[in-house]
Amino acid sequence: MALLEINNLSIAVASQGQLLPVVTDCSFSVAAHETLGVVGESGCGKSLTALAIMGLLEGSQVNITSGSIVFDGRDLLQLRPAQRRAIMGNQMAMVFQEPMTSLNPVYRIGEQITEVLQQHRKITHRESRQRALELLDLVKIPHPQDRIDSYPHQLSGGQRQRVMIAIAMACEPALLIADEPTTALDVTVQKEVLDLMLDLQTRTGTSIILISHDLGVIAETCDEVAVMYRGRIIEKATTASLFANMAHPYTRGLLASIPTIDTDNDWLQAIPGRVPGIDEKVNGCPFHPRCAHTETPCTQTAPRLIDTHPHHAVRCHFAGEI
Repeated sequence: MALLEINNLSIAVASQGQLLPVVTDCSFSVAAHETLGVVGESGCGKSLTALAIMGLLEGSQVNITSGSIVFDGRDLLQLRPAQRRAIMGNQMAMVFQEPMTSLNPVYRIGEQITEVLQQHRKITHRESRQRALELLDLVKIPHPQDRIDSYPHQLSGGQRQRVMIAIAMACEPALLIADEPTTALDVTVQKEVLDLMLDLQTRTGTSIILISHDLGVIAETCDEVAVMYRGRIIEKATTASLFANMAHPYTRGLLASIPTIDTDNDWLQAIPGRVPGIDEKVNGCPFHPRCAHTETPCTQTAPRLIDTHPHHAVRCHFAGEI
């Protein structure tokens, strides 16, 4: 049985008395000890889906309009707030995209780690501080004894991201959601952070949802991949199958836009057009205004997610033909 199952999840933003869809009919699952990559352009719904899983949309203008989020056999959307809080940060945790705005600037990093432990574990302050030192050492912060009383602004970007991972891993959650964990980090630090997450996964057995726009990172770290475009999953497959048989024009466009060292092109290849705004209605396939293979059915009917290969599904009228 899957650790996490998202079934037909739809999310909308309340605006001027109407609900504008931002995520539509999203379904995927994450097995135990597995890493799922969620990839797509900015604004495609990746982070909103993660925030919905974590229960962080409550009290905002963003609403879950349908679907279910089943974690370890329980539908999170049916739980009382107290039951949901007991899971978040404990059995399920998240590494946010920008640690400088996610960490509290007026609290020392040690206090922010011990707060999680004291919330979910019946331990003393001394025990939680000792555990915080162990976590800082685990995420390879140099000289944890000296750093534990530092404020976030006293650390580098890579160190702050490691602190975020330490907070997320404090209670050894079954599921870790990492939202663009390497954004704004240089390439060397990016690799260190990703290696750290995978090493922690090996040690603890944690499942990971890795949200990224970097197909190279996804290819190296994930077991399965879900590609999102304008709030919909348009292709989903095992990593090996996706990169061997990219079936959707959008996925191919993402891969083609990555520069390579064996070409001398002055310009990067780009997907033409732009992503329509959430208040713009697009009939048929949401990608058809930008697709070079558009035909009449694409402009009239929204395609279903259909299997084209074993463990490979595509939302395209002409999947396997183009």
